[in-house]
Amino acid sequence: MAYDAFLLLSFGGPEGPDDVMPFLRNVTRGRGIPEERLAEVAEHYHHFGGVSPINQQCRDLLDAVTAEFGAHGVDLPAYWGNRNWQPMLEDTVARMRDDGVTSALAFATSAFGGYSSCRQYWEDIDRARAAVGPGAPAITKLRQFHDHSGFVRPHADAVRAALAGLDPARRATTRLVFTAHSIPVSMAETAGPDGGRYTTQLDETARLVHAAAAPDLAWDLVWQSRSGPPQVPWLEPDVNDHLAVLADKGVTDVVVSPIGFVSDHLEVLWDLDNEAADTARDLGLGYARAATPGTDPRFVAMVRELVQERLAGAARETLGTLPHWDVCPLDCCPAPRRHKS
Repeated sequence: MAYDAFLLLSFGGPEGPDDVMPFLRNVTRGRGIPEERLAEVAEHYHHFGGVSPINQQCRDLLDAVTAEFGAHGVDLPAYWGNRNWQPMLEDTVARMRDDGVTSALAFATSAFGGYSSCRQYWEDIDRARAAVGPGAPAITKLRQFHDHSGFVRPHADAVRAALAGLDPARRATTRLVFTAHSIPVSMAETAGPDGGRYTTQLDETARLVHAAAAPDLAWDLVWQSRSGPPQVPWLEPDVNDHLAVLADKGVTDVVVSPIGFVSDHLEVLWDLDNEAADTARDLGLGYARAATPGTDPRFVAMVRELVQERLAGAARETLGTLPHWDVCPLDCCPAPRRHKS
C-alpha cells in the first residue's frame, strides 16, 4: 500500500492554567469523575504553571523525525494530532484531507499493547475520520515497539547514568525499580488476543533493559499514576508502597526507570520526581530517576525504521521474543468495563 503522510499521535496536555480543567474533563469524559477529584489532579499541573511538557516534547520529536526522514530519503510530510488537547486529532485529519493526503502512517507515543496504550488510538483514528467525513485519509497505526533497540537502549543507558549518581560502595544493596502506568486489572487481563499483553510486554522490556544496563542488580516491575474509584482493582504494587517494602528489606538505594513512558511528561515529573522521590527521602533511600528516550537519536531513528518497515518491507528490529503484528485483531484489548462509584 502507498502512503503519503506521517502522523504523530499523542495524548495531549494543557499549555496554560486555563487549559487544565478543560483538558482533565476531556481525559475523563464518560467516566463520572467528580469535579473535586479533577481539582485535586489539577494541582499537579498548576505545580508546573499549568503546563504539561508533553506537547513541547511532541513538537521536539516531530522536528527530529522530520529531519531524520530528510536525511534518509523518506519523503512524507509530518502531522501531529492529540487525543485530549490541541492540536486535536479531528482538526489534524481535516487539515490532512485539505492538503490532499489520502493514506497516512501513524506513530503513537506508547510502546505497548492494551486499551489506553493502543486500541484507544485506533478508536481515536476512527472517530476523527468519521468527524471529517468524505475525503478523510485512511490512517494505519504503526506496530508496538516495546522491544525495539531504539526504545530499549536509551532506557538502558539512562539506567546506567542514574546508577552513576549513587554511591558505588552501596551497589550490593541497590535495586532497579521499573515503572509503568497502572491500569485496571480487568483491562490488563484482556490486553491482547491471548490476554496480558500490556504486562507481558512491559516485563520483557524490563528484562531487556536490566540485562543491558545492570545485570548484577535485582529488579522489580511496579506501577504508578493510578486513578479511578478505589473499589476498582488496579495493577499493584504502587511504586511508593514498593519503596517502603524495599527499605524494610535492607535496600539502601534505588534507580527508578519509567520504562512505560517515551518522554518525561507530567506523570513522570510529578509522580516520580516529586512523590516517589519524597517517599524515598522519608525512608532514607538513595534515589535516582532514570531518563526516558525523548528525542534520543536512536529513538528518532526507530520511528523512521518503523515507517520503512511499511514503506519498503524493511526487516523488523526486535530484541525480544514476543510476537508482533501490524494490525491488531478485532477482539484485541476491549474497552474497560465502567464501574459506578
